[in-house]
Amino acid sequence: MNEIWISILERVGLAWWVEVITSTPACTYYFGPFSSAQEAKSAKPGYILDLEAEGAEGFQVTIKRCKPSRLTIFDESSEKSQVRRVSPTLSSSSQA
Repeated sequence: MNEIWISILERVGLAWWVEVITSTPACTYYFGPFSSAQEAKSAKPGYILDLEAEGAEGFQVTIKRCKPSRLTIFDESSEKSQVRRVSPTLSSSSQA
């Protein structure tokens, strides 16, 4: 019965989610859905531990009602700014 209730809440955007934004990698993760804020809050530590084990750093965690269209969102603009620009060096060596 609880699964049906969560499904209804999710459809109308009233389900609770754990939103985790990390600085490294620059990502937003959504974990859920949950039928209550308390249920989401109870699950939060496990998600943080999993992300830490994967090497993620700089956490901002929010429990909120939402309807995420994707569960993981990678901030590509942040990644591009961290990539070093390398200019190719051309040489004119001749082999005989």
